[in-house]
Amino acid sequence: MKDKLKKTFDSIRAEEELKASTLEFVSRKTGGYRKRKTVPYRRLVPALACLLMLFLGFGGYHVYFTPTSIISIDINPSLELGINALDRVVSVEGYNEDGEELAASLNVNHMNYTEAVEEILSNDIIAEYLSQDQILSIAVAGSDEGKTEKILSQVRACTEGEKNTHCYEASHEEIASAHEAGLSCGKYRAYLELKQYDPDITTEEVQGMTMKEIRDRIASLAGTEEAGESTSYRGEDSAQQKHGHGGQEHSGEGERHGHGYRQESE
Repeated sequence: MKDKLKKTFDSIRAEEELKASTLEFVSRKTGGYRKRKTVPYRRLVPALACLLMLFLGFGGYHVYFTPTSIISIDINPSLELGINALDRVVSVEGYNEDGEELAASLNVNHMNYTEAVEEILSNDIIAEYLSQDQILSIAVAGSDEGKTEKILSQVRACTEGEKNTHCYEASHEEIASAHEAGLSCGKYRAYLELKQYDPDITTEEVQGMTMKEIRDRIASLAGTEEAGESTSYRGEDSAQQKHGHGGQEHSGEGERHGHGYRQESE
């Protein structure tokens, strides 16, 4: 019995040794099936192209959604359009309660700025104000003087024929000061002028007034017969108005909104 068991185990051991030696032989001949797989360069090109497009995509996104110019529109709703380097509207922000409601109702994002301005002028709320001889103020500011002048020219063309509509260029310093005071550019400029005659006026009071109410109050306090006689209201001839008032009188009033345009290096 012992001999039979021994023979059985010997045969099993022999089979295992044979399998091991066979495996070693095959492994030597095939390199253990571990030959290094090479990837042809041409197969890497699509992947590299995808990575490049992804990288450019992130950069393009940043460029597209960064405003380089601002169009400030004031009548009683006060709002500002952020315009990117491609002349597209990328932000619409209200600067008082009426402005926030108007901004929420508009669908002008990604429009060319001229189309957006025309859309706003034809809005029922703005059209109603204009029909009541209210005053519409539109300021354009940007980091590129040539681009700002071009936008201002186009905006003036859009408003041609509208009564009591005044377009002018503002500086980026003026825009920054207006935002710090919690006002749009047009309201901020009117606020500074009114403050010369009424030192107790606050940005909160001005925020809720129409542009006509502000101009009429300035005219009354200044002793002029009508709001249109105020020279700074025209906002086109004086270098002081073009570059702003420095923003020193508003210190501590309002909060910065943080949606200014990008100032490009020259």
